[in-house]
Amino acid sequence: MNPVVIDTNCLLQIIARRSPYRPIWDAFLDEKYQLCVSNDILEEYQEILEQQISPTVAENIVLLILNKKNVKLIDPFFRMDLITDDIDDNKFTDCAFAAGADYLVSEDNHFKKLHKTPFPQLNLVTLDEFMKTRLIQDSVD
Repeated sequence: MNPVVIDTNCLLQIIARRSPYRPIWDAFLDEKYQLCVSNDILEEYQEILEQQISPTVAENIVLLILNKKNVKLIDPFFRMDLITDDIDDNKFTDCAFAAGADYLVSEDNHFKKLHKTPFPQLNLVTLDEFMKTRLIQDSVD
């Protein structure tokens, strides 16, 4: 199963029922890919979902994530410090590296420097790019 790390800004977009990116969430629910998260990522998901939607929805989404069998909890041992403009974003790059993720999905401009980083090679994709992958297209068809 393909390991994927999803940035919080993208999570917010894929969970909305009317979002054009909802097929990404549906593919996760259908276990078409493996969502890789760390404790730090889960804490951020919870915090931002509470702020943007509600504490109840935040708790339900995080519990759903924790209870899916296609979720892998990663404990990154390396702190790569690849993102210097917003060091808080490093939790996603560290998780992607530790998980050997096929995709790191983000719309955050701070991550763009990864395209020029020779090591580690992280496959940074936008929501639109991830939507075009076989993981999602097979779920839509």
